[in-house]
Amino acid sequence: MTISINQITSGMGLLINGEVHLVMEYHHVKPGKGSAFVRIKVKNVKTGSVLDRTFRTADKLDDVTIEERDMEYLYSDGETLHFMDHSTYEQVTVPREELEGLEKYLLENLEVVGFVHDHKVIKIELPNFIIATIVETEPGIKGDSSKAGTKPAKIATGATFLVPLFVNTGDNVKIDTRTGNYVERVQK
Repeated sequence: MTISINQITSGMGLLINGEVHLVMEYHHVKPGKGSAFVRIKVKNVKTGSVLDRTFRTADKLDDVTIEERDMEYLYSDGETLHFMDHSTYEQVTVPREELEGLEKYLLENLEVVGFVHDHKVIKIELPNFIIATIVETEPGIKGDSSKAGTKPAKIATGATFLVPLFVNTGDNVKIDTRTGNYVERVQK
């Protein structure tokens, strides 16, 4: 649906250059001389890149409906990942390549946010932190501290992260999904 530039609000979805974007900021500017214009900051839903765009008030844009839905990761069958939509309790499938490497953080029953457009999940957003159990690492030695160094450790998804030397197999650790770094050891 085509809308006028004056109908834009923050949080709205727009189709710009064939890609879906979310409006993050919207500013209507009326200079003392010349015609008014609108400056918006949009975020590409697929890539996460942020753009600043300026439009004249006479411009028209394509409105896109994007829904944020709470979902739960269920399982993977190779090339497809299965999620349960909490609002409808339906199973939703997402191709593995849509997650662009984030599947290494998908633990069973992990709560995620799905962005849905035209009944299709176009992006999955993970929580900032996950708590995972270390399934394989070299044993820690008494007296090792967090300042002494790091070693590789594997979690149930098969992903490997660097952890301090004192972390052992069976320990629960907090991992930052944005950077892939170990944060702390936690009690579950």
